[in-house]
Amino acid sequence: MVASLRMSVRPLPMVALLALSDALALGLAGAVSVYLRLAFDGRYAPALYGQLWPILGVFLLAYAVAGLYPAVGVSPVDELRRICLSTTFTYLVLGAGLFLTREGETYSRGVFLMAWLLSLVAVLLGRLLVRQLWAKQRWWGYPVLVLGAGQTGQLVIQSLHHHPGFGLKPVAVLDDDATKRGDLNGVPVLGPLSAAPMIARRLEISYAIVAMPGLRRERLLQILEQYGHRFPHLLMIPDLFGVASLWVSPKDLGGMLGLEIRQQLLLPGPRMAKALLDLVLTVVVGLGLLPVIAAIALLVRLDSSGPIFYGHRRLGRDGRTFVAWKFRTMVDNADQVLEEYLAANPDLRSQWEQDHKLRYDPRITRLGGWLRHSSLDELPQLWNVLRGEMSLVGPRPIVRDEVVRYADKYELYTKVLPGVTGLWQVSGRNNVSYQERVNLDAYYVRNWSVWLDIYILLRTVWVVMVGDGAY
Repeated sequence: MVASLRMSVRPLPMVALLALSDALALGLAGAVSVYLRLAFDGRYAPALYGQLWPILGVFLLAYAVAGLYPAVGVSPVDELRRICLSTTFTYLVLGAGLFLTREGETYSRGVFLMAWLLSLVAVLLGRLLVRQLWAKQRWWGYPVLVLGAGQTGQLVIQSLHHHPGFGLKPVAVLDDDATKRGDLNGVPVLGPLSAAPMIARRLEISYAIVAMPGLRRERLLQILEQYGHRFPHLLMIPDLFGVASLWVSPKDLGGMLGLEIRQQLLLPGPRMAKALLDLVLTVVVGLGLLPVIAAIALLVRLDSSGPIFYGHRRLGRDGRTFVAWKFRTMVDNADQVLEEYLAANPDLRSQWEQDHKLRYDPRITRLGGWLRHSSLDELPQLWNVLRGEMSLVGPRPIVRDEVVRYADKYELYTKVLPGVTGLWQVSGRNNVSYQERVNLDAYYVRNWSVWLDIYILLRTVWVVMVGDGAY
């Protein structure tokens, strides 16, 4: 049984693919910048920049130092932060080295500026594509042994299966409770915890996750002392569900382990950075999309009778109400049409009452269906962002009737501005249950940071392009 679970552990192909993707992305960003600047009255020979190709090695070295190879067990938000910081730092060092010498008179500063911005985008997209293509392969990532077949162990396995790009693949579970033998979310429960050293040796497992947060302290310490040294990487799930998880850092308090949880919501710096990000991006994106907004407004007017915009009262920060604007996507007598449809299809009424969503909604106009699928109906909410009523990223704006469904998490919701986009929109949208939406909103508030906002904004672009979960 153990032998049949052996997983091909070959980190070299994984590292090689990520490094090759990064090198190609950086090279492409540089080439596009050189020829783009040349097209705008640049006066230089492109071959001059071709001589700088060895610098790619400096970037790859910086990424390696930042822990981006193979980036196993690194969250997407943390990977985004590491890529942005290491890329920017490397460009600053190279720029200083070139432009503080005579060589700087030869090269264009505009090329370096464009290359820096394009590199950030290209590297992120390249890594996303690599994971889309290969993250589900058996040789991608590292096998993981899960210690604990309870509810926490089940959640760990579900999460790792749902995020193959994380690079940790559970292959076996151990638990001292003999009644839990069998299968846990497709992963076999092989035996007691004492089998950990043997299984780790035979399957060449270097990662283990201790998923028993309710265990007594004495028993937990005993497990860590007996089996922890068998694994170079040992992750422990603490009994801290509902606490921020992204920006927690360990602290040594005179031999005692402390976990510092940075309360980003209480820090003026991050709040100011978020407000500045909202303002700058809204103005830039809004001005760029003015022709699109005007064209959609005209199409809405021509498609069906009624106003161009639709405003609905929503709850915002501190529980204050505001009018959230959208392009109108429904017919004029929408309430009457819905009631008649539900009366004719009583089996769909429970679906409506549960999620307030229907896969086929008779109220939606011809143009409205496309606007919703592409999320372009929410473009007028940029006005709400400028008015300070919404943020570009935040929890999904809700109505007062939904407060009861948020229960004790409603207080978290009121701490931030609702967003035009958010974790719900980039996590499957309407394929996600209502309770999962609430949990995603709570997760966002607890782990809020500018880096998380940037990650969600980048993911939103991808989701809008592929229409993931929209109906």
